[in-house]
Amino acid sequence: MQTLAISKLTSKSQATIPERVRRKLGVKPGDSVAFKYKSGQVYLQKARSIDRIFASAVEETLQDEWQSPHDVRAYHDF
Repeated sequence: MQTLAISKLTSKSQATIPERVRRKLGVKPGDSVAFKYKSGQVYLQKARSIDRIFASAVEETLQDEWQSPHDVRAYHDF
């Protein structure tokens, strides 16, 4: 598996998705991404409708994670 880029976590455990990865995924600001886990590996993909439905279902448990103005803009449609 090829490494496309590396990103560093902030003090709030947030990471920027590097431009090269965003281009490969075809995502832009405001789009949703899904994190998938299988066999010790985490995969990032552009979220599908079912992923957004799941995220809406667990949103209340993540309220403390999504508090910055950027997060509010990014997740306003959930």
